[in-house]
Amino acid sequence: MKLSDEIRARAARVRLAIFDVDGVLTDGSLYLSDEGREYKAFHSRDGHGMKMLLDSGVEIAIITGRESGVVRHRMADLGVRHVRQGRLDKAAAYRELLDELRLDAGATAFVGDDVVDIPVMRLAGLAVAVADAHPLAVRNAHWVTAEGGGRGAAREVCELIMGAQGTLDAQMGRYL
Repeated sequence: MKLSDEIRARAARVRLAIFDVDGVLTDGSLYLSDEGREYKAFHSRDGHGMKMLLDSGVEIAIITGRESGVVRHRMADLGVRHVRQGRLDKAAAYRELLDELRLDAGATAFVGDDVVDIPVMRLAGLAVAVADAHPLAVRNAHWVTAEGGGRGAAREVCELIMGAQGTLDAQMGRYL
C-alpha cells in the first residue's frame, strides 16, 4: 500500500491501537435471536492481524458503546486485555486508557466508522476510518482503509502499523 510520509510517521509512533467494534471489527449488522441472544461475525484475518500486532509489541484496546458477551469472548480469544464496553462517552474511555498505560495521544491509533467515534478520532495520533464509514468520520480521519468494516479493515490497520514500525516482515516471515 502506498502511504504518505505523514501517515507512515504517525503509524510508526503507535504503541496502542484502539478499535471500535460494530462497523469496524464487524460489518455493523446486529443479529438478534427471538430470545435476545446477540450474534456477531468477525473476520478471521482481522483477528490474525491483531494477534500479529500484539506479538510485535503494540497493545490493542477496544472501545465500544455496546455491551456484548460475544465481544468479551472474541477479545479474550485474541489476547486483547484492554476492553471498554458500554462506553457511550468514548473520549472518556480513551483518556482512561492513556492514563492507565501512561501514553500520550500521539502514541495511539483509533479506528472508527461512525459519528460517535469522531471525538476519539480527533484526539488520536493516527485516526483511521474504515472504507464504508460515515462521511463525517472519513473527513476526520488521517487515513481510510480500502476494505470495509468486518471485511479486513482491521488487518489493513495492523499491517500499516507493523509496516511503519519495521515489524511486518518478521511477522509474515514466520509463514514463508
